Amino acid sequence: MSKKKNLSDYDDAGLPAADKMKIAIVYADWNEEVTSALVGGAKNTLLKHGLKEKNLIIHSVPGSYELPMGAQYLLINNFDLDAVICIGCVIQGETRHFDFISDAVANGVMNVALKYEKPVVFGVLTTNDYAQAKERSGGKHGNKGDEAAFTAIKMAALRKKLWK
Repeated sequence: MSKKKNLSDYDDAGLPAADKMKIAIVYADWNEEVTSALVGGAKNTLLKHGLKEKNLIIHSVPGSYELPMGAQYLLINNFDLDAVICIGCVIQGETRHFDFISDAVANGVMNVALKYEKPVVFGVLTTNDYAQAKERSGGKHGNKGDEAAFTAIKMAALRKKLWK
């Protein structure tokens, strides 16, 4: 189990520099306290690894369900993007709504990535309750926004390396 462990700890020694990259973040307004913390973590990690502020695009959408379309809009209008990070938070409720939304968002994000052949990172928390979301957005389990940024940099670098 991962109790009391910061799940966002990573060894950044092998992480490629992001100074020549252009990355976008699209985030859901729903569960704003959580998503804004995730965006902050992602942004800090990207800048820490050399991404220039002018090469960071950030936009919001109403909810997690709209993240794939937001990512697609960003890729259509910014052909030079190296990656898009999708950030959201879906919290389990009493109905199956959670299952439908989580599944649709995960599949939508993957479909956009495959369609545009660019990294589109799934930075969406799918938690049982609000407390778990807080623990994963800067709490005792770290910040999943950091992990999403780390993934975006690694995947963008891999794409550049393989698509010469």
